[in-house]
Amino acid sequence: MDDGIFLQPVGILRAASAALALGRGLARPLGGGPLAFMAVRIWWAGSTGLTSDIVPVPELATWSRARGDAVTASVAGWLDRLSAPRPPFAGLALDRPLLMGVVNVTPDSFSDGGDHATADLAIAHGHQLRAEGADILDVGGESTRPGAEPVAVDEELGRVLAVVSAFAAAGIPVSIDTRRSAVMAAAIAEGARIVNDVTALAGDPESLGVVAASGASVVLMHMRGEPATMQRAPAYAHAPSDIYRYLHGRLQTCRAAGIAAGRIAVDPGIGFGKTLDHNLALLDGAAMLHGLGVAVAMGVSRKGFIGRLADIPEPKGRLGGSLAAGFAALNQGVQILRVHDMAATRQARQIWLALGSV
Repeated sequence: MDDGIFLQPVGILRAASAALALGRGLARPLGGGPLAFMAVRIWWAGSTGLTSDIVPVPELATWSRARGDAVTASVAGWLDRLSAPRPPFAGLALDRPLLMGVVNVTPDSFSDGGDHATADLAIAHGHQLRAEGADILDVGGESTRPGAEPVAVDEELGRVLAVVSAFAAAGIPVSIDTRRSAVMAAAIAEGARIVNDVTALAGDPESLGVVAASGASVVLMHMRGEPATMQRAPAYAHAPSDIYRYLHGRLQTCRAAGIAAGRIAVDPGIGFGKTLDHNLALLDGAAMLHGLGVAVAMGVSRKGFIGRLADIPEPKGRLGGSLAAGFAALNQGVQILRVHDMAATRQARQIWLALGSV
């Protein structure tokens, strides 16, 4: 686990500034994408608890050598993983951020429950999202909002399979948002390319084998506890490194089961067993997750932390905050952004991409 050392890239640059810093050896690429970082905040456990130091990239070798061979090797490994190019995910190149459109076929999801609760409505909504710029459609048949109760597997299957089949038949990359192995297997058989699991393939003992055997890609998300209880006083010693450690463990389990790193993305699970401060720390420090060496996904759209910060109780009224949080995620190198408001988010992404070209 890299001896308890965690590197969080800071001083993140884009466009001409990134190219200049890279050319002068002052920075390293971030996640193999268009961003570069000029320094890292190094976190480690000291005698008085977790501590950190900010070290510019050109000084890292000297900083590491002063602390011994083990630290030197750990920091070098981190830098390699932070900077390495990422292969395509589910057949989709990561040379620009991908937009994953939310298709909730549920009566009780937190922001749009009941809006698309039948197959026909969900299919029409998905095609609209695709027309507005969605790269992936994420189909879910069970709400995992805070306080949600589980639904029966047969009911979840009845909600999602026709929807997945319709999108796959149209050639649209489909993700199935589920924590049940039976739903994963059936959706993959209908053409789903991605499994998006809030339990990181730990919630159902059969799910790891289903995904490994299928060839599908997977998004491993962090969640503390169950949806019904996850917001009851969640606590972490240091949310970014605690969640990194958890996802590292799940990644290792998946690799051991035969799921190649190129088939895996990780998601810190904003709002899933986190306080407002935890969510902000995770969003601000998302670049640390590139140290896992895989694609990074994130869902901030309409989340409760936006409502609390901006005093917007209605989730559908949180577009401005969703766009701002999404922009912040892109500036941390997040490669897959899960969103509800596709047309507006695509506009924001196009501006972000244009600003990165000058």
